[in-house]
Amino acid sequence: MEKTAMPAIRWSRKLTLTCTAAAILATTPACSAAQSGQPSTSASIPAAPDEAQPRLTIAELRALYGDEQSRYVDIRGVEIHYKDEGSGPVLFMVHGSVSSTRTWDRITEILKPNYRVIRFDIPGYGLSGRVSDEAAANVQPVEIAEELVERLGVKKLTFVGVSSGGTMGMYLAAKRPDLVERLIISNTPSDPVDTSHLVMPESFLSATAKARKTGFSDMKFWNEYLTYFAGDPARISAQTRKEYYDLNRRTAEKHPIALVARIGDGVQAKIEMKKITAPTFLIWGGADALLPESAADAITGYLGSAQISRVIMPDVGHYPPLESPDRFAQLIAAYVEAGVVSDNQPAAAKP
Repeated sequence: MEKTAMPAIRWSRKLTLTCTAAAILATTPACSAAQSGQPSTSASIPAAPDEAQPRLTIAELRALYGDEQSRYVDIRGVEIHYKDEGSGPVLFMVHGSVSSTRTWDRITEILKPNYRVIRFDIPGYGLSGRVSDEAAANVQPVEIAEELVERLGVKKLTFVGVSSGGTMGMYLAAKRPDLVERLIISNTPSDPVDTSHLVMPESFLSATAKARKTGFSDMKFWNEYLTYFAGDPARISAQTRKEYYDLNRRTAEKHPIALVARIGDGVQAKIEMKKITAPTFLIWGGADALLPESAADAITGYLGSAQISRVIMPDVGHYPPLESPDRFAQLIAAYVEAGVVSDNQPAAAKP
């Protein structure tokens, strides 16, 4: 199949872990006291559905959002939902907190003719199962990813992660340099996330306060959230907004972030980042209110042993693969094809 022409890219040797909704919903009074006074961000967004019975079971969500590519496997006592599509060099894609495999739907469609794309729902999210007390106490997030790809027979991969999904990639690259030959991360924190600098409109502050008070994030909250963290809110479709609402109203989790890769106090993360030797590509949404370009600069300093390349997308917010998937897919392919040749790549394709 003829490959899509890739844009010219200017590479540079430059380059924050659980964040966004989890951080916003746990904000300190400093964040709640952020300046408001901005206009509402809810214009032209679909109204909330009937919330008389707001919670959905995992079984109900699987009936709504599972498809013929959906697969399930038990790893360390947790049922993992994953998809494995296409053939060729392996791209292993991991979403961020409060997101799901659907982050990668359009990107997978573009890349699977030339790549094997594997993605999974982090336990506690999407269509994956619950995190038991035992798993929360004894399983590290990176172990789920590592065991999944091993079961699928993967020997080499390019890890692609956004937000805290990128954190998981950094931990895996540090632990398994034999497995992760390239690391592509997007708007990933390298330090504990601080939300005190955010200036949110009154409509978002109100929706956030309601979510904290009730313990339930309604459609209003997700509309405000996705609008605020986008460079161009019009790029976030009504369908995507509905998916975020639905997939985050699954029956309440006892351990909602236990297996999400996160920084903690930042000390161990910096130790792990220093170990990374895999070539690393930062695809950064420069309009991210939470992690601006300075956060990419911070990662550059911490990844001192890795060859760093960077592209800033100045019009894109916190979720580049969600907001601008076609460009994101082109950048992935351009980097993989221009970089170190994969052991999975056919000999004929090698230079």
